[in-house]
Amino acid sequence: QVQFVESGGGLVQPGGSLRLSCAVSGFNLKFDIGWFRQAPGKEREGIACQSPGGDGNTYYADSVKGRFTISSDGAKSTVYLQMNSLKHEDTAVYFCSGARAATRAAFVCSDNHKKEYWGQGTQVTVSS
Repeated sequence: QVQFVESGGGLVQPGGSLRLSCAVSGFNLKFDIGWFRQAPGKEREGIACQSPGGDGNTYYADSVKGRFTISSDGAKSTVYLQMNSLKHEDTAVYFCSGARAATRAAFVCSDNHKKEYWGQGTQVTVSS
């Protein structure tokens, strides 16, 4: 049984940092995986994605480039999203997602990439 479970969300002041975790079971982290977010009234956005078994690259959306970092720990079967210099506009529900495929990092973050698994999401609120 495949499970993706996010944690680490919360309330943080602008300029602060948070690290989100996505504990994965039954899923090989060499497959396509990424972090997505959805703010109220907005479409879901792919923000940080990897395809270790595909092109081996990491893709970041322009909105988070230079501030967020995706990483994984195979021994712990966990994918992380380190978020620094948080802004009000980063407020959203954050999800991790994956698919048993090996494509390209940028494609993983796109709407055209078929996602097989999603976590339940974790709320991040950036507010003073």
